[in-house]
Amino acid sequence: HVEKDDEPMSNHDTLNGFTGPLAQAIEFIWREAELLDHKNYAEWATLWSESGKYIIPIDPDTEDFEATLNYAYDDARMRDLRIERLTAGYSPSAVDAAKTIRTVSRFRLVEAAGDIVEVNSAQVLYAYKRGVHTPFVADLNHRIRFTDGVPSLERKVVRLINSTDSLSALGFLL
Repeated sequence: HVEKDDEPMSNHDTLNGFTGPLAQAIEFIWREAELLDHKNYAEWATLWSESGKYIIPIDPDTEDFEATLNYAYDDARMRDLRIERLTAGYSPSAVDAAKTIRTVSRFRLVEAAGDIVEVNSAQVLYAYKRGVHTPFVADLNHRIRFTDGVPSLERKVVRLINSTDSLSALGFLL
């Protein structure tokens, strides 16, 4: 079976044979990546808890995101505003946004306590625009809450490997 770009992930894309919190978290993270590559930002927004934070720090070693400078430190309101900028047609970088393809792998369970699962992984994202491929490589940290089996993002941290370099305007989400 070959998937078409507009088809949702099938059960052929799952972790057959794996169970438990890590497998559930990986499937959730893959779904998030698919939504972002298809620029389905409205559905991506539904993956978040009301208190969730989307963070892209500049300092690669910081854990104090509130006290340091970040490319993004978005709560629900700021995520909504960011999505509006990306989809309303007013932002030049978003109107002519790059096409993206990302792979998320190297999953490691950090913690599974109660209804919270925290996973570290690596993301390789390629953006294609006007004949140019641009890589965005990052370490990811997802903190996911499972309430009655339903996952929601409590926090996503995207640590770009070149975060201290200048970052051009992005017309997509990492």
